[in-house]
Amino acid sequence: MARKYLIETFGCQMNVHDSERMAGLLEQAGFESTDDAGDADVVVINTCSVRERAEGQLYTRLGELRQLANDGGRRPIVAVAGCVAQQEGETILRRTPGVTDVIVGTQAIRRLPVLIEQAEAQAAPAIDLNPYDDVTWPLGVTRRDDRVKGYVTIIEGCNEFCSFCVVPYTRGHERMRPRTDILAEVRELAATGRKEVQLLGQIVNHYEAPDEPSCDFTGLLEAIHDVDGIERIRFASPHPRHFDDRFLAAMARLPKICRHLHLPVQSGSTRVLQAMRRRYTRESYLDLVARIRASLPEVALSTDMIVGFPGETDEDFGETLSLTDAVGYHSMFSFKYSPRPNTLAEKRLADDVSEEEKTRRIVALQARQRDAAERAARGAHRRRARRRREPTPRNGAVGAHDAERRRESARTQRVDRPHAARARRTRRAAQRVGTFDSRV
Repeated sequence: MARKYLIETFGCQMNVHDSERMAGLLEQAGFESTDDAGDADVVVINTCSVRERAEGQLYTRLGELRQLANDGGRRPIVAVAGCVAQQEGETILRRTPGVTDVIVGTQAIRRLPVLIEQAEAQAAPAIDLNPYDDVTWPLGVTRRDDRVKGYVTIIEGCNEFCSFCVVPYTRGHERMRPRTDILAEVRELAATGRKEVQLLGQIVNHYEAPDEPSCDFTGLLEAIHDVDGIERIRFASPHPRHFDDRFLAAMARLPKICRHLHLPVQSGSTRVLQAMRRRYTRESYLDLVARIRASLPEVALSTDMIVGFPGETDEDFGETLSLTDAVGYHSMFSFKYSPRPNTLAEKRLADDVSEEEKTRRIVALQARQRDAAERAARGAHRRRARRRREPTPRNGAVGAHDAERRRESARTQRVDRPHAARARRTRRAAQRVGTFDSRV
């Protein structure tokens, strides 16, 4: 009988994709999937460390697994993967002794089956936190449950070192996957019937192909657009300071690219942005939004926002509220600042905004965003209504005119449907504090 595994995932889309990869490795090693921890021979917890609360989830879950083993008399191999594993290392063993058998870092997940064997053979924890630079991945190994969409990583790590962000310390320096590997994976998605690809990276629009220096992110999008069978292309997340007009022109020109941009701003105050080391200003960000909307009138914009960053005054927060009004985001992921280990903010800046004030600000921001999202939705509805009322040309170009309107309608719907659902989820979560693991 085949042994069984369970993978539990916390955090971002990249963690979800890493879990798909680890699942494929375990199945290649002869394991079968189960949804029941009590039935599993191996339990993998894939962790996120962007927020302190996410770390707490890990230790809570490890305590639950210890109790489950005590109650049932059956103890699985427990592996901790992801950013907390990379960040905490052997500290996990000290905080929860006798529970964890494997600790695998973000750059070592391909060694998971080997580490499990090692832990079983030596009856002692196996740990690999080494910073491997190899970003290749064997084609066909990833286990994908979604039959419509597939994730494809194009960049791993980050070189930005925003002062609040732990990612450069947990996922390493920026490493680009070869263009040929990415396109091979996209073609595999198309060959297996998947219609949508979502490109992943900490800063996707900083991509430069290591195997073809002339291919930047725009060039990669153009190449993926030419893959037969792929109908929709998404990506997350671009950085505001790496946009150029060539990219915007390509996005307007290529109909397979969904009309959505996640445009993380983090704060509406230039002074706070400088302290965050974001390398753009409030004014340059608003200018970028204007350029985007000039090129892509139907685009849906979403963002990330931090409140209570060290030194944030009432005036700074007021600028965040006014920027939210000015942009009119379709959706926003917001959370209260918490110091993260090893980051510049944790080392150099006092966490001087009280927890009560952070809560007050995030509640106010989420209320403001609900109003902005409703205005954005009404505006999109009015634009669609105007297009439906447009007269049909009488110059014989009816077919081309109608075809273009159908294409534009399809592009808009590809954005509006998921964003309407996301907006509903955001409204339901409005009273919760800290709703997003912001990474860029």
